[in-house]
Amino acid sequence: MEPILSVRDLVVEYRTGAGPVRAVRGVSFDLYPNESLAVVGESGCGKTTLGLALLRLLPKLGTVPSGEVLYRRRDGSVVDLLTLDREELRRFRWSEAAMVFQGAMNSLNPVLRVRDQMRDTIRAHRRRMPADEMRRRCEDVLRKVRLDPDRVLSAYPHELSGGMKQRVLIAMSLLLDPQVLVLDEPTTALDILTQRAIVNVLHELRERLGFAMIFVSHDLPLAAELADRVATMYAGRIIELGGVRDMFYEPRHPYTVGLLKAVPPVVGDLPELASIPGGPPSLLDPPQGCAFRPRCGYAQPDCEPAEPSLLLIGPRHDVACHHADKVRFERKVVATGG
Repeated sequence: MEPILSVRDLVVEYRTGAGPVRAVRGVSFDLYPNESLAVVGESGCGKTTLGLALLRLLPKLGTVPSGEVLYRRRDGSVVDLLTLDREELRRFRWSEAAMVFQGAMNSLNPVLRVRDQMRDTIRAHRRRMPADEMRRRCEDVLRKVRLDPDRVLSAYPHELSGGMKQRVLIAMSLLLDPQVLVLDEPTTALDILTQRAIVNVLHELRERLGFAMIFVSHDLPLAAELADRVATMYAGRIIELGGVRDMFYEPRHPYTVGLLKAVPPVVGDLPELASIPGGPPSLLDPPQGCAFRPRCGYAQPDCEPAEPSLLLIGPRHDVACHHADKVRFERKVVATGG
């Protein structure tokens, strides 16, 4: 199967008064049709910047000095998204790939009804759609995310709950039947029951519509449930990439192990939780060699001179660590009195 999206050596920088901040450093991965890829890591590791760069939605201070984002169209042709002009990019967005932004509370215009915002989206990317078809499409996508069109289309955002607004955003992203959906923290600030509803909606939509999905999250249980593969990011790089089972049961990078040890499991015995010591490095002046070295319990002298490359260690399991063969994930169970 050919990948629908191939990212190659992508670099993203932000211009600041202190100098350029390289938020994404040489990221490469493939996304396959109908696949779900989770990107996880601490705040500031470059997850959201990566998602924005894929659709060229970076703020003005963001630039892409190098790399490729190769997209395979429905007709089989391949185009580098970084080379599209403004009109080509307008036609690409929403029709080929769409994004659900973080924070449903701030993503909808508070002074426009939902129907007006959905129609504006269609007009901006498919200008000649008849009004009747536009109305039917809006109603159809709202039903797909389990919302009542008669109730929602005439509502202002403040008249909807947080979960309803999140589902409106998902519905808007599906208006023009994209092949790729990018979601940035799709369940942030939602209660546990609403999170479950959003997860169920995304499961159902992907099975029915067959789109590929990249979702950015710091919620590891969400990644375990929604993803086919998981990519761990640290200091602007993907440092581990593999299937869900590999990443959650046999991770081979010390940082991925640290993330898992900091999260309590949903079932089973209560383990001893441990935080990762220290803090993420400054991307203005990252450490030489492995960026995780100052916080790593497996660090050796050979970790400092050269930054490790992302290398295949098993079927579809890649790790960037000089000592991946020594890394093991084991939990210590907390003793409880009876």
